[in-house]
Amino acid sequence: MKVGVGYANVQKAHEGGREAAHRALQAGGIERPDLVFAFIGGAVPPADFLAGLRAEIGATVPVVGGSAIGVITPGEICYAGHPCGVLALEADGPFFRIAAAEGLAADETAVGERLIGDLAPGPEDGALLVFYDSVRRPPAAAEAPPELNVSARLIAGITAAARCPLPLFGAGLLADFGFGPTVQFRGIGVATQSAVGVLFSRRFSARHRIMHGCSPLDGVFHRVTRASGNLLYEIDGRSVVEAIDELYGNRDWRKGRPIDLLTIGRYQGEPYSGTEEDLYVNRLITGVLPDGRGIALFEPDIAEGDEIVFMIRDPGMMTASARSQSLALMEEMRAAGERPVFGLYIDCAGRTAFYSQTAVEEAAEVQQVLRRHGVPFLGFYSGVEIAPCGGGSRGLDWTGVLLVFGERSSDDR
Repeated sequence: MKVGVGYANVQKAHEGGREAAHRALQAGGIERPDLVFAFIGGAVPPADFLAGLRAEIGATVPVVGGSAIGVITPGEICYAGHPCGVLALEADGPFFRIAAAEGLAADETAVGERLIGDLAPGPEDGALLVFYDSVRRPPAAAEAPPELNVSARLIAGITAAARCPLPLFGAGLLADFGFGPTVQFRGIGVATQSAVGVLFSRRFSARHRIMHGCSPLDGVFHRVTRASGNLLYEIDGRSVVEAIDELYGNRDWRKGRPIDLLTIGRYQGEPYSGTEEDLYVNRLITGVLPDGRGIALFEPDIAEGDEIVFMIRDPGMMTASARSQSLALMEEMRAAGERPVFGLYIDCAGRTAFYSQTAVEEAAEVQQVLRRHGVPFLGFYSGVEIAPCGGGSRGLDWTGVLLVFGERSSDDR
């Protein structure tokens, strides 16, 4: 397989698409790609970008991707201006199938069912990659949280209808920190409120690591006593907003969209059995309800009766996890006798140095490890990251998911 990565950051979207595509084809020595991944910042007009991209790659090459806060390549980490990232793949035989389903805002589960039905996975397939629009409706007012599409419902539709279970990876796309509208590249055109799936064959292995960055605040578990959908009202019989007021020592945190530093964590292992970071699923608090009666979470998977723990975003852990997990993945592939072919890094937008207010980018750790091992890759900043965790594939928050495809030995193909 030939792989090339390209980047551009220019105001004219057509020029940016053409430049990023040209660099990707040139870097990989690619004449005509079989598949292209492309991600663009929220200020980049998607139709103009796609037209420029197609001026280089042709009119029929499938393009998958869409909105992103920013992009990460072997040489760049950028979420300012008009960033565009392209990863082009050319192989000597078939290695993927693509399908897309619309109507996400109406019924995420039904979209998942239609998507997996069209892909029809079988024993010859190895991994499924799915992208969807995170934002259903932007905030109606400055003080109101956005309405989001639910990854758990989409995943449930996919897994319930899949006749051949596969590891599921992917992302909820996000265009900007204000939760503005998002777009998808769905193979040939541009769409909104859709989900796009790429089903990879077993020709390549798919290995991953999840980068974490949150630590339990005090290790105290709290019982959810009132919740509805993605809204959390009470824990331990009292207002969750008042409980968080006490944690911060003030009410200033209520102005955040999303909330700084604090997340809501659920431990996926046996209760009180340990504190392995890989088994925590953290939910970002997207904002306080206008009436102050509760908080809105990125996903509606915390119900009455569940136990939660307050988690603090830990910049030191975030950077250390990115480094150690990237190195561990490279070692795992080496031990398995696999050659890394290309990678995707799906990184929560909240992990940017800008948002985390850190001096360094945690993505630089991933960038350095993959560059040292000669792995071409494309990364982007997302709203939700999807990967196997705690016994099944889940939508995650405040994580980075590194997915690397490797070439198997001829005996295993």
